[in-house]
Amino acid sequence: MTGRHAPDTLIARYTEGTLPDSDACSLEKHLESCTACAVRVSRAVRATGAGPALAEVREAVLGAAPVTAPKPVRVRTPRLLWAAAPAVRGAWLPAVLLVALGAVALAYGAGFAGARPLLLAVAPVVPVAGVALSYGRHADPLHELAASTPSAGLRLVLTRSAVVLAVSLPLLTLAGLLLPSSGAPGAAAWLLPGLALTLAALALGGWLGLRTATAVTGGGWLCAVLAPALAAPDGAVSRHLADQLSAYVGGPATQSGWAAAAALCAALLAARRTAYDRLEPR
Repeated sequence: MTGRHAPDTLIARYTEGTLPDSDACSLEKHLESCTACAVRVSRAVRATGAGPALAEVREAVLGAAPVTAPKPVRVRTPRLLWAAAPAVRGAWLPAVLLVALGAVALAYGAGFAGARPLLLAVAPVVPVAGVALSYGRHADPLHELAASTPSAGLRLVLTRSAVVLAVSLPLLTLAGLLLPSSGAPGAAAWLLPGLALTLAALALGGWLGLRTATAVTGGGWLCAVLAPALAAPDGAVSRHLADQLSAYVGGPATQSGWAAAAALCAALLAARRTAYDRLEPR
């Protein structure tokens, strides 16, 4: 409804109580920022059979507690900041900085040659963990209240996920650019895998719950990448890790596969979007 006025038929159905809940929530959200439509809805309600009763209640309230009309004040609520705040507070943001700066410190402070392969192995899990820590009762003390608003559900989850990606992608990619390659793929090779894993966690969250889905997705990636390198018989963990990453994220064909996986997960998430309209179990 934002940016245009509600049609008369929509308002009429709202006052009659025949408008579906989703459309009613959308209209109520629109009324918060559109005075003209709010006045039209008020007039339509007063014209119904409930109008006289509402007028009597209004007169009784005003008569019992007369107040002077306050001066109009324009309040600008930072809705985007409110929606995104849990995604950038707490321990997650320091953890991103620790991963990025720690990789640089390992490369240039400790002379560790496998810093980039290690960073590329961990980087796709960082936004997945950020998504898990940005939504739910454990992340937001006002979660139940936020989940009952028209802006809740998948829209709120995607807003916070976008903030997580917007913070982690440039920081970790920049850190990768500062590191010696050591035979590993490019510093940006993890971006599509990270996006695909994040969307996979969100899609699975509709069935498993968000925290369980992120644990399965992130844990599966780390096991697939790190386990073969750590089990290498010759002990050359850095070289084997670089080879693993080249197989998993290097080359146009592999990147195309990750792009297709991201598109598939996005489609599954869209199909399961109503799952986020319900509160997660405790």
